[in-house]
Amino acid sequence: MNYWLVKSEPFKYSWDDFVNQGTGVWDGVRNFQARNNLKAMKVDDLVLFYHSNEGMEVVGIAKIVKEAYQDPTTDDKNWVVVDLVPVEKLPKTVTLKQMKADERLKDLSLIKQSRLSVAHIKPEEFDIILGLAHE
Repeated sequence: MNYWLVKSEPFKYSWDDFVNQGTGVWDGVRNFQARNNLKAMKVDDLVLFYHSNEGMEVVGIAKIVKEAYQDPTTDDKNWVVVDLVPVEKLPKTVTLKQMKADERLKDLSLIKQSRLSVAHIKPEEFDIILGLAHE
């Protein structure tokens, strides 16, 4: 299993919007590295859902239910989407400030490549963030 982090601006598509929708199509990605990460996602991989710009915090866990396929928002064959479903809202959000302050997360892609909207994270980073959410 692999672990990922996806970012969304809550005023455009929030965790609550995602939960209400039930299954989300992660579309509109127009960065090649983020696209390659989408292509690497497999069914049942777990994903941290991060609110960017407003809140700047991990708010929930999602799961991949459909692997990469053509992005329906464009005819350009370079772009793909995945489908994901919500698994659980975190009991406590984990802020970017908290993650930056935790030495164990110094190599976290969210910190190293802050503009990347779809990022791979290490299993131990996933576990650390979940631990922070349960403190």
